[in-house]
Amino acid sequence: MPNIKQQKRRVETAARQRLENVRYRSTAKTIFKRLEQAVQEGDTDRAAKEHRALVKLLDRAAARRAIHPNKAARKKSQAERLLGARG
Repeated sequence: MPNIKQQKRRVETAARQRLENVRYRSTAKTIFKRLEQAVQEGDTDRAAKEHRALVKLLDRAAARRAIHPNKAARKKSQAERLLGARG
């Protein structure tokens, strides 16, 4: 536990940032699962909508460095291949 006032504030800030980063990662996983489900069910409209939402979220998370930009690019590529594999 820090004794210095600034370090106490820094710990609180880091905790808030960590929660925000976890939110980005969790939401990305959820949207990806919904995209997979829409592709399996053959719902092209919903799949396209989920894909747009996923790409937007991944771009925002990468810009804020919540996830590594290469990971965002990899996940976008996986989503694109998933959409292409629907038939």
